[in-house]
Amino acid sequence: MRELKKQQTQRSLWRTAIELFLERGFDNVSVAEIAAAVQVSKKTVFNYYATKEDLVLSPMEAHVDDAARIVRERAPGETAVAALRRHFLAMLAERDASTGLNDTPEVLSVMRLIQSTPALQVRAFAFHRHAQELLERELAAQSGRDDVTARVAAAQIIYTRAALVTENLRRLFAGEPADAVHPDASADAERAFDLLEKGLGDYCGGP
Repeated sequence: MRELKKQQTQRSLWRTAIELFLERGFDNVSVAEIAAAVQVSKKTVFNYYATKEDLVLSPMEAHVDDAARIVRERAPGETAVAALRRHFLAMLAERDASTGLNDTPEVLSVMRLIQSTPALQVRAFAFHRHAQELLERELAAQSGRDDVTARVAAAQIIYTRAALVTENLRRLFAGEPADAVHPDASADAERAFDLLEKGLGDYCGGP
């Protein structure tokens, strides 16, 4: 019961914060106001969320290890890129928010909030950097080579996925439904992961 109560409080804080941020703007709402709305102390808020930005980005932070975990847990004989491709396509099919292809009003509102708030954009960038570092370590461990190759590969993988998410969100923000975007999103992902597998090669080469 105690754990359930903690989960309920954490969820209530997150929902209340999002509602206030969307109504008045992230910079115009204090942590004290969020605490008062949920009828808890400011200290209680910080027991659940270390920073004000975490009140928005905590769901994203929970997935920071996803790419590294997928590589670590891939099937025997499966390449890292193949495993990441498989996972991303599966998440697209499920309209998972991590792919940018979830058009539920709550998710889109949070994504718009992030993109329109500099402090949240900075924190989101830090998330991608951390994800890249975790993936780099995993790739280095798997390959047995802790050199620039792991860093380059991790950067390519993380920011390829980020580019796909950004394109999906762009179309959803323009009003297209996720189901209509899905075929193109899958095709875009296939092409992007092909580039990861084969290298840029003659991309932007001569005629």
